[in-house]
Amino acid sequence: MKDFFEAIGALFTDVLFIPFDWFRALELENWFGANMLNWAFMFIGFAAFIYWMKELKKFNDNNEENRDPKAHSFLN
Repeated sequence: MKDFFEAIGALFTDVLFIPFDWFRALELENWFGANMLNWAFMFIGFAAFIYWMKELKKFNDNNEENRDPKAHSFLN
């Protein structure tokens, strides 16, 4: 059983973390390049936020939401 967990550890450290080792080495040369994964996640999050706000505005403009204070059962 110990060998199984050591194999999982070796898989992560020797294979799956290779891109992160590359990013760590790149940081000494180019900070923006080393953080491109973070920039990508921030861009995806920002795009999702903009999409969600547009959808909320669409529903708000159509008056589809029941704004009565007792509309939700947990507000009794």
